Amino acid sequence: MSEKPSISKSPNSASPMIVRSRRAAPVLVCRKCLKRSDDGRDVRRALKSELKANKRDGTKPAKLIVTGCFGLCPKQSIVIASGASLARQEYVLVADRDQVPRALALLDGKPGA
Repeated sequence: MSEKPSISKSPNSASPMIVRSRRAAPVLVCRKCLKRSDDGRDVRRALKSELKANKRDGTKPAKLIVTGCFGLCPKQSIVIASGASLARQEYVLVADRDQVPRALALLDGKPGA
């Protein structure tokens, strides 16, 4: 009979660990909406540049994450969300690049922005 190899457990794998990013929370945007919209490319560029412009001191700018469909499928808008907005079960619809600054403020939960 052959012996089974011993599996040693690393001390790091004993328990999960919480870590914090030095980057602001990501913004999620629907790939299908970007592709379908006539202004999708402009909205994506505006989102990226606005995220870079709004970075806080000492942190990296938020990433724009292109995701799968959120299941809302508006006719002429692009669906964006953040972790905070998803926790509130809210999505923001953006029709053109001029709406991007207000949309990002809404994602952060600033209703009067």
